[in-house]
Amino acid sequence: MYRLLNCMTSILVNAATAQINAPTVHRLPNGLTIIAEQMPVEAVNLSLWLGVGSTVEPDEINGMAHFLEHMIFKGTRRLQSGEFERQIEQRGAVTNAATGQDYTYYYITTAPQDFAALAPFQVEVVLNAAIPDAAFERERAVVLEEIRRSEDNVRRRTYSRSMEAAFERLPYRRSVLGPTEVIEQLKPQQMRDFHATWYRPQSMTAAVVGNLPVEQLIEIVSNSFMEAEAHSVLPNDLCPPDLPNCSPEAPFETISRQEHVDPGLQQARLVMMWRVPGMADVNQTYALDALSSVLGQGRTSRLVRDLREERGLVSGISVSNMTYTQQGLFYISAQLPLEHLETVEAAILDHIHQLHTKPVAEAEIQRVRTLVANRYVFGNEAPSERAGLYGYYQSVLGDLAPAFSYPAQIQALNAHSLQAAAQQYLSPEAYRAVILKPTA
Repeated sequence: MYRLLNCMTSILVNAATAQINAPTVHRLPNGLTIIAEQMPVEAVNLSLWLGVGSTVEPDEINGMAHFLEHMIFKGTRRLQSGEFERQIEQRGAVTNAATGQDYTYYYITTAPQDFAALAPFQVEVVLNAAIPDAAFERERAVVLEEIRRSEDNVRRRTYSRSMEAAFERLPYRRSVLGPTEVIEQLKPQQMRDFHATWYRPQSMTAAVVGNLPVEQLIEIVSNSFMEAEAHSVLPNDLCPPDLPNCSPEAPFETISRQEHVDPGLQQARLVMMWRVPGMADVNQTYALDALSSVLGQGRTSRLVRDLREERGLVSGISVSNMTYTQQGLFYISAQLPLEHLETVEAAILDHIHQLHTKPVAEAEIQRVRTLVANRYVFGNEAPSERAGLYGYYQSVLGDLAPAFSYPAQIQALNAHSLQAAAQQYLSPEAYRAVILKPTA
């Protein structure tokens, strides 16, 4: 989750601090949203964001969005495979991409003097991907190997088991990579149809930040899209299909535990989860973000200090408020000796109960405010970070305002609002636990 990178959500230090971010939003007749900002750093980042990830996939093509991310770089009718990378490397630029549940993005970072030359290549490969059969088959093997490596990763196995337990209906329960048996059956034409359906300018946000005048940044991006569209062969009659029911699932009503034996583990894993609001109900997420920091972010947070530093019951513990678009998860994860499982679960519940009954101390709240202020600084130092921030909020919410107001929202929290959020969303009597045990 982009919002959970902990350095991408801050725009204001506090309500009294001047806003240093001043992006210009420009919309083209073709529906493309361009967000541009000049920044006095000798680089330019262009990030192309789509509010399209694995959640739009029916089960029979689960993994398609991620697989397509790989295929975007395999050439177009006008650009041979490898030519984009060659142009990037010749000028010392960098490029990368990522796919999540709710978004996909592609970016390049270049020197300002090279941006006008490289931006058209970036737009061309994203908008006009050819998806040739031979390259599709070669890349299928790469994706299958990525799935295999993921299944060999303890952290990812734990996360996968947890998502399957957390959601019964929402597509967040599925892997972004997709299952092996689905990837093995995908056809190139299915991917071409998926690309033609979703990779349209009206579905994209182009966030561009760097050391060129805003008017020039917008002109370069606009011209790049006009050129790419002039050579596009995308059909005009494809419409996005009906999406699955993505309304939030009800909060848990009871305590439910799932246990698995994992031969690859040396220590047990304990995950405890509560269904909470997601980005679609963004105003309800701020207090939960703060509570996750109070409980499990940093050595002085409650769970880390108590269970790891003082009592030595866990070797690691963390807390995240995971904000997917339609729903979130308040997610506590611990690595611990098998014999400490019951003690640690009970201790975590005791800390949750304390959030219900005792107001959070002002010193703890101030620590959260300071963390947000520092993340503001760290998250605004590079063009890529600002472009990523703008692209995420625009593509997922269609609105930059929540990004700008985030730290002010955190500054406004008090002991009462944190206690109310804990009482409303974090019940000690209703949650889902996933336990992974090593082989006896």
